[in-house]
Amino acid sequence: MNDESSSNLEMGKSERSVWLMKCPPAVSKSWKSHSDASDSQPVAKVIVSVDPLRSDDPSSLQFMMEMADSGVGNQPKNYSLNMFKDFVPMSVFSETTQGKVAVEGKVEHKFDMKPHNTNLEEYSKMCRERTNKSNIKNRQVQVIDNDRGMHMRPMPGMVGLISSSSKDKKKPVPVKPSDVKRTRRDRGELEDIMFKLFERQPNWALKQLVQETDQPAQFLKEILNELCVYNKRGSNQGTYELKPEYKKSIEDAGAE
Repeated sequence: MNDESSSNLEMGKSERSVWLMKCPPAVSKSWKSHSDASDSQPVAKVIVSVDPLRSDDPSSLQFMMEMADSGVGNQPKNYSLNMFKDFVPMSVFSETTQGKVAVEGKVEHKFDMKPHNTNLEEYSKMCRERTNKSNIKNRQVQVIDNDRGMHMRPMPGMVGLISSSSKDKKKPVPVKPSDVKRTRRDRGELEDIMFKLFERQPNWALKQLVQETDQPAQFLKEILNELCVYNKRGSNQGTYELKPEYKKSIEDAGAE
């Protein structure tokens, strides 16, 4: 803190004892709505109970907070305040819109606020409702008329229905089945299978061979480039057939 800030720091309430309390979001929201109201009313009361037979025992001191109203839905009305003894010394500061800074007090007790045992079921129900609401995605449909054939993008969080008079609409590209799941066979075993297929018929398209052998297309191409000739024109265009030397070997094997 610089010298200018220190000279403007109001210290009149620096020794006042204050409580620091961690509260659930539902309680904080309820209190904020009360603070925004024109007629300020008490929002809660703290009930302190002490066991007179164990007044020297710190654990005999119990704190409970009772809300002025139970809010909406299943918001609990009663809360237990668990007090912490060991915490770093802290002070509370405030700042006005004019930039004046003041010490509002010194934190004497720190509390963790949680629903009282009698309200746990109601609190659990409220949490489930809040979770279910957060999982619901609200969608709006926006209809966009587009007579000039331009590509238009729906706004984020909306489903866009675009009507266009353009004649050059792009058709969705069909998704080709992936070869990732195909397992390569042993190369020698696959060559034997290929020779048997070419005994059945002389010409095969790559797509047909992939279906017959259940092998990756790229792996088949490597073997076909060694064993076969690719027909680029003619009546058998786009198909593979065995090279002459392999054809002769098959014919000789058949003659024997």
